[in-house]
Amino acid sequence: MVMGPGTDEPDLAAAKLQKIVRILTVLTGKSSNFAENTSVMATILNIETSGAPCSAALTSDGMILAHREDFTGRNHAAALSDFIKYCLDYGSEHGLKPDAVAVSLGPGSYTGLRIGLSEAKGLAYALDVPLIGVKTLELLATRVMFSTDSVDPDSILIPMVDARRMEVYTGAYDFGLAELMTPGALILDENSYGALKATGRPILYFGSGAEKAQPFMEGATYVEGVEALAVDMVALAELAYNRRQFIDTAYSVPVYLKDFQATTPKNKVI
Repeated sequence: MVMGPGTDEPDLAAAKLQKIVRILTVLTGKSSNFAENTSVMATILNIETSGAPCSAALTSDGMILAHREDFTGRNHAAALSDFIKYCLDYGSEHGLKPDAVAVSLGPGSYTGLRIGLSEAKGLAYALDVPLIGVKTLELLATRVMFSTDSVDPDSILIPMVDARRMEVYTGAYDFGLAELMTPGALILDENSYGALKATGRPILYFGSGAEKAQPFMEGATYVEGVEALAVDMVALAELAYNRRQFIDTAYSVPVYLKDFQATTPKNKVI
């Protein structure tokens, strides 16, 4: 288990805030003056359980105040409650109460998504605050979008979440998060993303399903090590809060992108 520190060093925190402001500027189409309007920002508890990592983070005014991550695998049910308690305790010690709870909606692990959304719903109800849903593919895209200053803003961003075998959950976005390809499940082959490749624009692909796509992505750039984490939810969660884009605390469901299919053992015992 890898545990994140409660707070970031000042220089690192400042750099993260600058990136968050840049993301919000791109997504809202507003000028850099948006950075000065911090009064519209909020304290948000972020929960991410869509993939192998399990994580939670408390953010306020665009800053990451406290966070915990577990990279050991499918340990969400055991780890998440402790991570959330740590973040809430940190907020309580510093006089901060969450204004909202944000949760990654998927696509991703069926079990992980259900665990995360169930925890988020319970917290939002108990704290009497709104619930924010963050789409995992958009979360991955924003992480890569501002992971470095050298990324061409004309690039096409292609997140890929592993769906086993040669299938991925995927979509494609520009730097304003406009959909260039409708999110869905895709079986990878030599014809995958043909229309996007034909544009001649730079393509970045990444996520838990991206490594197996390499034989079919000649000319595109594979970005390694990109995983969905709660600390990277802050920009999209803040944006949703500013726009009052909340989801139903009682009836919201994960974004699976395809129906759950139960498997049966090949060898039956008679």
